[in-house]
Amino acid sequence: MSSGRIESTRLSGWPESLQWLLGIVVIAVFIVTFIVQAFQIPSESMENTLLTGDYLLVDKLHFGADDFLGHLLPYSKVKRCDIVVFHYPLDPRLHFVKRVIGVPGDHIRLINRRVYVNGVPQAETYVHYSRPHDAYRDEFPRLDFLPSGLSGAWWKEMQKLVEDDQLIVPEGNYFVMGDNRDDSSDSRYWGFVPQENIVGRPLVIYWSMRRQEPGDASARDKLTRFIYAMGHLMQITRWDRTLRLVN
Repeated sequence: MSSGRIESTRLSGWPESLQWLLGIVVIAVFIVTFIVQAFQIPSESMENTLLTGDYLLVDKLHFGADDFLGHLLPYSKVKRCDIVVFHYPLDPRLHFVKRVIGVPGDHIRLINRRVYVNGVPQAETYVHYSRPHDAYRDEFPRLDFLPSGLSGAWWKEMQKLVEDDQLIVPEGNYFVMGDNRDDSSDSRYWGFVPQENIVGRPLVIYWSMRRQEPGDASARDKLTRFIYAMGHLMQITRWDRTLRLVN
C-alpha cells in the first residue's frame, strides 16, 4: 500500500514539474525575443571600443518602435554617437554593429578624416586609425569616382542626396561608421541604416576571448575550437574586458 502511494505521489508531481519547465522556457524565449540578445563581435571595424572576440548582450528595449507599444514604454530615440546593432541592409540575415554618426536631417561630411555634422566638427575620442589617407574614405562624400568595395546602387543614390559636398540623411534612416575608420564597411560604402533594421544597443561585454586556435592548422572546425576554448578558458579570456559596460 505504501509503495503504491509513493508511486502515485511521483506521478502526480509530473504535471507540476512540466509546468515549471515550460514556464522557464517561455520566460527565456520572451527575454531573447524582446529584451536581450547575445551577439559576438566578428571583425575589427569597432576597434578599440569593441574587439574581435567580445561577446555582448544587446539591449533590445532601449530604442522604441513608432507604434502603440513604443508610446507606452520609456524608449529612447537613436542619437548621434550611439552604438547600435542592426540588420545589414544589403543582407538582413547578418548583424552589424556600428556607431551612429548622423540622424535624419543631418548634413554629413568628412574633411581630412574629420567628421563634420551640420558644419560642426565632431570631437571623436573613440576613433581609431590604422592606414594612410584615402581620397574616398577620408574625404566623404566623393562622387567623382567609384572605389573598390562601394555599392553601385549606393553610389547612384548618393548623387541625389549630396548638396554642397554634404550628404543629407533622409527621414527614417541613420548614417553609421565603425570606430576603426580605416577598416570598416559602413554607410560610406553601402548606405543608410533604416530605423526598422535597428535591433538595439550593446549593453555589456559578458565575456571576451583572445583569438586563439589549436596548434593543428587542419583542425579548425567549430567543435574543435569550442573544445580548445573550454580547455584553455583561463588563458584566452580577456578578464579586463569581461562584464564591461559598452559606451
